Amino acid sequence: MSEIDTSNKTTETNITENELHSGKSPASGLFFKNKLLPLVLTVVVFVLDQGTKFLIVKMIPPYTIGASFFGDFLRIIHVYNPGIAFSMGNSLPDTLRGLLFAIIPLIVLIIVLAIYFRNDDFTFFQRWAVAGIIGGGLGNIYDRFFRPEGVVDFIDVKFYGLFGLERWPTFNVADAAVLICGFLLIISFIRAMIQESKEQKRS
Repeated sequence: MSEIDTSNKTTETNITENELHSGKSPASGLFFKNKLLPLVLTVVVFVLDQGTKFLIVKMIPPYTIGASFFGDFLRIIHVYNPGIAFSMGNSLPDTLRGLLFAIIPLIVLIIVLAIYFRNDDFTFFQRWAVAGIIGGGLGNIYDRFFRPEGVVDFIDVKFYGLFGLERWPTFNVADAAVLICGFLLIISFIRAMIQESKEQKRS
């Protein structure tokens, strides 16, 4: 029995020493996988958003149509949105609009980042969804601080009169990322709640 105990202690000591020498630990590996790796999507969304906006600004004159697909179902245009997502808030005074749609989203984004890193209850999928939302938020916030004209929007889709809209409000990659990832995040929360409810009934 004493020999078994000694071998176990030796093994544990070797593992600990190996981790110390390599500078790695299980905790650091989990931190990278769970919290840092999903932020790759944040970078991808931001780069795609700013890259497409750069091309639109360079290739299509403001307030003109650059291309149409499937008749007029999908149009690539060049417009500036001084409001928030999907052109909401355009009618507000410039000073108030600048405060509401630049400073406040930045504060919200900082809060989301803090929750992202402090919360250990998110699933792996939920972290990727939050990372996509962060990337979209950064894309539009960057425009608000560095483009005096407003956020560049360029995706224009026909909506056939649904909800009183002949065309959906013009949007960009950042808007699409926030909308899609936000929808997936909500679905994942609902699914988790349903699964938890089923498990409680079984117990």
